[in-house]
Amino acid sequence: MSFRQIPSIDQLLQRASLRQAAVAHGREAVVDATRAAVQEWRDHTGAAAAAGVDAEDVSAWVERRTHERLGGAIAPSLRRVINATGVILHTNLGRAPLAIEAIERAADTGAGYTNIEYDVDAGARGQRHVHAEGLLTRLTGAEAAVVVNNNAAATLLVLAALAAGREVIVSRGELVEIGGGFRVPEVMQQSGAILREVGTTNRTRVSDYAAAIGDRTALLLRVHPSNFQITGFTERPGLPELTALAARFRIPLFEDLGSGWLGVEPPPAALGDEPSARGSVAAGVDVVAFSGDKLLGGPQAGIIVGKRAVVETIRRHPLMRALRVDKLTYAALEATLALWLQAPARSRIPVYRMLTMPVVDIEARGRRIMTALAAVSNIRCELLDGASTVGGGSAPGSALPTRLMAIEVEGMSASALESRLRQGQPPVVARIADGRVVLDLRTVSEEDDAVLASVIRDGVR
Repeated sequence: MSFRQIPSIDQLLQRASLRQAAVAHGREAVVDATRAAVQEWRDHTGAAAAAGVDAEDVSAWVERRTHERLGGAIAPSLRRVINATGVILHTNLGRAPLAIEAIERAADTGAGYTNIEYDVDAGARGQRHVHAEGLLTRLTGAEAAVVVNNNAAATLLVLAALAAGREVIVSRGELVEIGGGFRVPEVMQQSGAILREVGTTNRTRVSDYAAAIGDRTALLLRVHPSNFQITGFTERPGLPELTALAARFRIPLFEDLGSGWLGVEPPPAALGDEPSARGSVAAGVDVVAFSGDKLLGGPQAGIIVGKRAVVETIRRHPLMRALRVDKLTYAALEATLALWLQAPARSRIPVYRMLTMPVVDIEARGRRIMTALAAVSNIRCELLDGASTVGGGSAPGSALPTRLMAIEVEGMSASALESRLRQGQPPVVARIADGRVVLDLRTVSEEDDAVLASVIRDGVR
């Protein structure tokens, strides 16, 4: 059989399964997939080889590839993975996993209509900013709050609303770049604010801020350095000094906290000296911005809290409409905040649970998984001391003691095994240390332990 003898597209479309596919996917989609499958067969089969192939075999092959292509075309690219890296807020893996309560609230809200901008009591148009505001003010002690789609947006909005065309004073040591190319000076430029650097990379005093204040000064800015640390001969003004200076000159003080630790007591030991929204508000900072999907453990959001007059100015800015969040974000955020308000319920927030998980529990889970893998003859597992990390720019330098499950497979390299695990269903993202694949169960949901064992078994066959 030559290439010219391949069944036509019309002939192929008469096959029963492709007729059914045309009903499910539409004729045009099936025609395109079939043509692509035929061309794929041509590209991978030389003319000489094709001469000895039966037409039915070709038709069956094209039929199968057409179905595979149709399935791949509608399969979602975003899917669940198991994070066994030990990085709690893994930016590449979606940062904070949501609590079950947040997922259920979002699902319930998304399934129907909501009062997102409707006042049920008054029977009239309402304001979406009221959602989550009460919970946020209770948790942080702020007078008012507003929510946008991420913390970069929060920073942009605050600067645009309070300082467009005027100067913002910031320490040179805080002009950082964090993941994804987020640079503070570039965000400031886009907001229309004018950057005024003070101090040096490692030392900035409150007197440096005071000397730079002039008629064009609109705002003092303090930035969480994220995962950037300067050690040694350093100096940085404390919040009481900066708030006193801002009050003396009647200039608002804005703090970009980034990571979003609320400041509830007692704090997890892993967070060390991580600054908190509650602490900043109590110190007198006029407006504070932080992430919703980092240490807060909620959905992606940028949260702005502070003094009522300042927050109202921010809320009225035209950019607010472009940066506002939808009903699903509000639903998940409110459910997460409600858990924070109830001390006994905080362990249901995955990030908080991971931050406070005892090493003895991690070891016990590791031993159970090793027992489940004991029947696999070519695998060897061992528990080792190790360290988890907070990640997401939070608590830089943090190291949480953990127990790592190290895996070796006879006749398979560590890189090959790591790749096999990534191809699992669901994919398991691990890391390699000292020539072995290691899994940190701190960042694996306990409900996924059996699934993890199954993926490992499948990966070593």
